[in-house]
Amino acid sequence: MNASFRNLKVLELASVLAGPSVGMFLRELGAQVTKIEAPKGDVTRTWKSSDEWPGKSVSAYYASINFDKKVIVLDLKDPQQRAQLDPLIAEADILIENYRSDSRARLGLSPDHISALNPSIIHAHLGGFESNEDRVAYDVVVQAETGFMSMNGEAHGGPNKMPVALMDVLAAHQLKEGILAALYHRALTGEGGYLSCSLEMAGIVSLVNQSANYLNHGKIAQRIGSLHPNIAPYGETFPCADGKEIVLAIGSHTQFKSLCSLLGEAEWASDERFSNNAARLKNRKVLQDLLREKFKGLDSFSFLSECEAANIPAGAIRNVGEVMELEQSKNAVLIDEEDGIELKRIKSIAFTYSPFAGSITS
Repeated sequence: MNASFRNLKVLELASVLAGPSVGMFLRELGAQVTKIEAPKGDVTRTWKSSDEWPGKSVSAYYASINFDKKVIVLDLKDPQQRAQLDPLIAEADILIENYRSDSRARLGLSPDHISALNPSIIHAHLGGFESNEDRVAYDVVVQAETGFMSMNGEAHGGPNKMPVALMDVLAAHQLKEGILAALYHRALTGEGGYLSCSLEMAGIVSLVNQSANYLNHGKIAQRIGSLHPNIAPYGETFPCADGKEIVLAIGSHTQFKSLCSLLGEAEWASDERFSNNAARLKNRKVLQDLLREKFKGLDSFSFLSECEAANIPAGAIRNVGEVMELEQSKNAVLIDEEDGIELKRIKSIAFTYSPFAGSITS
């Protein structure tokens, strides 16, 4: 385990996914993470499939974002048990919570109360909606109200949500970044502080190019499946002779020329219908049909190997089981135990860091 944050004490009062994933991130960096759960436990303990560990107090969902934390059960509505929390706050470096404002006031978890107990603490709050902090916010609702569902799905189908809790993931990353910035500020000044991020705002700022298309040209993103609104062929998927499907991500005319040569259709690159990206977008359906016929006779593994050698962006469409069997995935598995169950999950940190020896300056 990385020991970068080994001296940090983190108090996690958050539940579900976004907040606990921030706590897990800090634990993977070596911090001591104490998770406070109500007597009924984090609700995700009960989010099980019908045959998943019957009679046990854990679920795969809970395991995914609660690695190696010290769990303390406290009923914060009980004054005597609530009193046990203040000493933990007083010695913590970071507090993570996702209570609504009315609950924070009732439980003595307002920023003013926290800072009075511990002026150097970094108090990190996760909210739901920017415009109404007390509105209940579940991921699919936030996906709907931040535009993601409206543009996710096939052209002639209905809106779809992402199959992971994307708003929670995005908000967790925002809060991690805020905490790291706050730690740097504290290292310089000794000052703690309060930071807040909502799922709604995390979704809005993650619209990136789709929001820019609207802001600059008034274009509202439409459902086009996996296709890219500005590039072709990008996101097109094709079944191959071996039953596998591949996806293309051709981002330049040079790459398109290489693809055409690889497919034995070099003349397509100079065809006026496909001679530049704008033409390919206009004639996307025609190009799709031509490519589909070619891929029907190709072996996906051989084709992708040739693409890799020719620097053509293309990939296999893998299911989650296939991804988990990759060597890089196996190397990213974290294991601990709770309630007699060996719990496995993928780590939350994708980066690596190696300090330069002798680089400390006075």
